[in-house]
Amino acid sequence: MNDTMRSGVIRFSDHAEKVPTPEGERSVLALKRGTLDVRLSVPVPPNRQTPHEQDELYAVVRGGGVLIHDGERTPFSAGDLLFVAAGVEHHYADFSDDLALWRIFYGKAGGEAATG
Repeated sequence: MNDTMRSGVIRFSDHAEKVPTPEGERSVLALKRGTLDVRLSVPVPPNRQTPHEQDELYAVVRGGGVLIHDGERTPFSAGDLLFVAAGVEHHYADFSDDLALWRIFYGKAGGEAATG
């Protein structure tokens, strides 16, 4: 999908076959629209990340592991949705060989304000 499309289906199979990229990247862009940035990520160990400027969701398509975040270790598995606020240090640990996630950045730099 491109940023001029107004609707559609983003298929896991269409993007999974592109990982890794010829440059060795473990994620591929699926949708970019405004501040929304969606990638399919198929990580390999070690998974180290730097804190991101935007809030972030991960939709776990397959596999499982442990999300290390904000001083905590939280197990996750297929079907789970992970949230990491902008600026929070995080990475995956002890994850399965088949782990695949939709990585979704959204909103302004610094993250959305917490409510309620």
